[in-house]
Amino acid sequence: MYPLRRNRRLRTSDAIRSLVRETIITPNDFLVPLFVVEGKVIKEEIASMPNYYRYSLDLLEQEVKTLWQMGLKSVLLFVKVPDALKDNKGTEALNPNGLMQRAIKTVKNACPDMLVMTDVALDPYSSYGHDGIVENGLIANDDTAAILADMSLSHAKAGADFVAPSDMMDGRILSIREALEDEGFYNTGIMSYSAKYASAFYGPFRDALDSAPVDMANVPKDKKTYQMDPANRFEAIRETEMDIDEGADIVMVKPGLCYLDIVREIKNEVDVPVAVYQVSGEYAMVKAAAEKGWLDHDAVMMEQVTAIKRAGADIIASYFAKDVVKLINR
Repeated sequence: MYPLRRNRRLRTSDAIRSLVRETIITPNDFLVPLFVVEGKVIKEEIASMPNYYRYSLDLLEQEVKTLWQMGLKSVLLFVKVPDALKDNKGTEALNPNGLMQRAIKTVKNACPDMLVMTDVALDPYSSYGHDGIVENGLIANDDTAAILADMSLSHAKAGADFVAPSDMMDGRILSIREALEDEGFYNTGIMSYSAKYASAFYGPFRDALDSAPVDMANVPKDKKTYQMDPANRFEAIRETEMDIDEGADIVMVKPGLCYLDIVREIKNEVDVPVAVYQVSGEYAMVKAAAEKGWLDHDAVMMEQVTAIKRAGADIIASYFAKDVVKLINR
């Protein structure tokens, strides 16, 4: 007796597989991280992130126009700050003519409709490489949150559509939201890194921005007192719900693949968009293995971003964004 239902009927050709596919990847899924440096005519490849670059403002303008033409409509800006401008309180972050503020204006001038999100954290500006102020060997939460609020306000004044606090300080979303509201930036959004884990996958990113914690006395050697323990699940839900209560418009899980269970948990619990950051280590592993000939780069890339979206991501911040769009537009 043959079964009346044969599930394989829906897999017999590419046409039927495409027709019944549940998870579809499009350019609208992606938020493109961009690294910015001082100077002119600079396009520096990041050694640990093959085919990914730091751009000076003049070439950032060209890159943004290219992204827009490809259908990629949202960018997330990071800046590499010269060592001479770094200190413990991230003073340069509040400079109205700082690199981030000029980068925001550059993107908006080049492509006014591009959605601009900005990284809000002290580590690119910190002489110690931490996301907060270091005091007596500890990270000062409340003083840091106050600076992050001022930083967010500076980004909003420069034209950012969303600020994206990535620091994991307690209460910083409320501080940022109140600062924005008090100054009339009612429509400036907050994408909170709500469940950001103390992951080993961030190494290449820290190379890109020279933002790793410094090895010196009386400075925390890592970020485990503020980023989340990778072993924890329910804590991620608490963190995310608190950020929403404080005014976050979008919440994020970071990294991606090792935390897809967390993505699904949060997606099932909240009613705001959920972003996932497919981080530098995830990108670098695929690039390195493909270079060795150990796996099919494009197939693995697509499988990974599909898994992230299938798990519940509404937004995927990914260094693969351009590669994916080139592939799906063939």
